[in-house]
Formats: sequence, structure tokens, C-alpha cells
Amino acid sequence: MLFYFFATVLFGAALGVIFSRNPVHAVMFLVLSFFQSAILWLLAEAEFLAIVLVLVYVGAVMVLFLFVVMMLDINVERVRGGLTRYAPFGLLIAALMVVELVQVIWVRRSDTGLGGFKATPEGYSNTEALGSILYTEHVYAFEIAAVILLLAIVAAITLTMRKRPGLKVQNIAKQVAVKASDRIRIVPMESEKRQ
Repeated sequence: MLFYFFATVLFGAALGVIFSRNPVHAVMFLVLSFFQSAILWLLAEAEFLAIVLVLVYVGAVMVLFLFVVMMLDINVERVRGGLTRYAPFGLLIAALMVVELVQVIWVRRSDTGLGGFKATPEGYSNTEALGSILYTEHVYAFEIAAVILLLAIVAAITLTMRKRPGLKVQNIAKQVAVKASDRIRIVPMESEKRQ
């Protein structure tokens, strides 16, 4: 029952991301959809994947979105003035996430069943099972994904590098072509006597 409820909320949040005209509302719907996905992982007893989803996507991806918004040409005073306007919507999304998390914890404690998921045996670690499959059967896909993410980081840094007046940059060709006699000047001085 809870699975269908959370899946419906996830579907609605995904539609909210797509059809929202306001970028702040779209980001809030995206946070809600990430959180719903994490709740579904919790229902499937994949706690490690759920916490990674929250830490990586809700934490890092939202910071990336804020970084992109900061790079854009936006009137900061207008955005600061609209912060209180978006507060009720953000509080509503946060309250919904808290209620859903309490429901999942209540279902786990009462052992009323998880809607079709099989119970794991005693001593089972989904983190160990995930690691053994990821680093044995899917190691090449994992490495390719790591390379693609590295390329994305390099591309994002390259795109943000802009020419600014007064920016000090190195000219490697000039540095390599310099002779020692051009850089060092020996000044003869008489030594001082110690007392």
C-alpha cells in the first residue's frame, strides 16, 4: 500500500519538475522526487542506496543547480525578496517528506509487511551484496561511469572559466623560453664583519 502511495507521489513530483514554470518550484519538486526514490529504496530494504541517493543527489546535485543559477545573470535583490514567497511551498514539501519518513519507520517497526517485498535473512548486508556485484560483474560499467563523471567535472570547470579584465594567467610558452641570465641578476656586495 505504501509503495503505491510513494510511487504516485514520485510520479506527481516528476510531472511537477517537467511542467513547473518557476525554476524554484521545479527544484523543490526535484528534491521531492529524489526523496521519494530514496523512500522506495528504503521500502526495498536497500538502506545504503537510499542514503547515497539523499547525500549525492539531494546534497550534491542541488548544490550544482545552485552553482548554475549563480552563474546566470539574475537580479539578486529580486531573488532575495522572493525568498519569503517560496517559504510556504518549501515547508509543505519538507512536511510531506517528514510524514512519509515517519510512515516508513512505523511500518518497519510494526512488521505489517512491505507490500510484496520479501524479508531478508538474518545477517544479510545489502551494502556487501551491492559491492560484490558492482566490483565483480559490473566493474567496467562502473569505471566508465567514473570516467564520464570526471569528464563532466572538467567540462563544467572549463565552461565557467571566463575572460575577465585584470585576471592574472600564466603564459607557459614565455616561462619555458626564459633564460637564467634574464631572470637572475647577481649584485656584488661587500661582506659585513661580525662583531
